[in-house]
This record gives sequence, C-alpha cells and structure tokens, in this order.
Amino acid sequence: LSKMGISQQPEDNQQDVPGERHALLEDENKVWHLVRPVDEIDEGKSKRGSVKEKERTKAITEIYLTRLLSVKGTLQQFVDNFFHSVLNSNHVVPPAVKYFFDFLDEQAEKHDIKDEDTIHIWKTNSLPLRFWVNILKNPHFIFDVHVHEVVDASLSVIAQTFMDACTRTEHKLSRDSPSNKLLYAKEISNYKKMVEDYYKGIRQMVPVSDQDMNTHLAEISRAHTDSLNTLVALHQLYQYTNKYYDEV
Repeated sequence: LSKMGISQQPEDNQQDVPGERHALLEDENKVWHLVRPVDEIDEGKSKRGSVKEKERTKAITEIYLTRLLSVKGTLQQFVDNFFHSVLNSNHVVPPAVKYFFDFLDEQAEKHDIKDEDTIHIWKTNSLPLRFWVNILKNPHFIFDVHVHEVVDASLSVIAQTFMDACTRTEHKLSRDSPSNKLLYAKEISNYKKMVEDYYKGIRQMVPVSDQDMNTHLAEISRAHTDSLNTLVALHQLYQYTNKYYDEV
C-alpha cells in the first residue's frame, strides 16, 4: 500500500525515497496492511472514533468488499450445488425425514395449530439448523480435515445465509447492514423458495408406515454392524446411567 525505498545500504540505515510514500492507511508512524493488529483496533475503539479512525475503517472495509465479491463469485457454484443437493425433494429423501416431518404435521393437526410459520420453524429446527448447519460450520465432524480460521469464517457466512434462507421473516437490508448479509442479498429469495418447495415436496410424498420405518432402520443397522463398536456405546451408556443413577 506504500511505496518503500530500496537501497543498497544496510537495513538499519534504509530510508524512504522522498515523495514515494503515500499515506493511505497511515497514522503517525503506523502502517497497516488490510487488517490492523487486534490490539490497535481495540485501542482505536477506546478513542471513541475520531474522524481519522472512521476514515481508516472505511478504507479497510472498501478494500475488503471488492475481495469479498470476487471470492463469492469463485465459490458461488459450490454454494449453489450445496443448496440444491440438500434442498431437493426430487432426490432420494431419507425415510426418516419423511416420517418425522409427517409426525410434526400430525402433531400440529392434533393440537389444532393452524399457523404455517410454526410448523415451518419446527421442521427448520429439526433438520436444516440441527443437522446441516452443524456440518457446514464443522466439516471436521465428518471429514478428516483441519479447518483454518479463514475457512471457518467463510463457512460461517455460508451457514448464516443457509439459516436466513430457512426463516420466513423478511430481512430489510440497508447500507449499514453487515457485509455477509449484503453478500447474498440477491440469492436469498431463491434460497427461501427452495426451502419452501423442499418442505412442500416432502409433504406430498407417499407416507412412510411404521413397518417401513422399522425395516429401514434394521437395514441401516445391518449395514453398519462392523463399523460400530457396541462395547464403546455400552460403556458410554453405563457412564451416563452411573452419573444419573437415581433419576434414571
């Protein structure tokens, strides 16, 4: 961000070439590159934001915004693929999902709950938010990968977009809205429709009977007989029972 002088002299004696220094993100003798060190940010906040402080923050935000948009463009196809693979009722929907969603619909009918928003929230909390967002934010739960803090921050933005898509409330955005919200402002309406269509598609599927569900669970159990250690599971159950013996 600043042109520095290059000299054959030892490093201790290096000087800037006169007129070659441009104070874009400079204050006194401090020079920053895109992100200021944490301690200096905190120090800046404690000054209660002078005009210079606001100008510096604005400059950094504007630099980031261009970068954010280019990275978003690079990742867009992958994000879209994720949404399509997770929210497509035309693909094979696990019987457990259909069975459970039908159970929620039955409970709403049984308790005379007519509000569609309530049923929508039940389904959202049980599958997208409980399951998919958890995996999105913690890929190391299912993959043997190390999640770098930069990757973690990016996945948090995508996870937040996924959560916003699952809500029915309209988010009014302005220039002061967080950049991660503005980033997917154009796509969010499409994603919301995908969630609605997904729930609608599952509702229209052929019901899964108790017998079918039991058969399905038995098949899954057989398929993973060798990959699960029953002694470890029993030991964990024992630890839990031992801890809450009186209550159990």
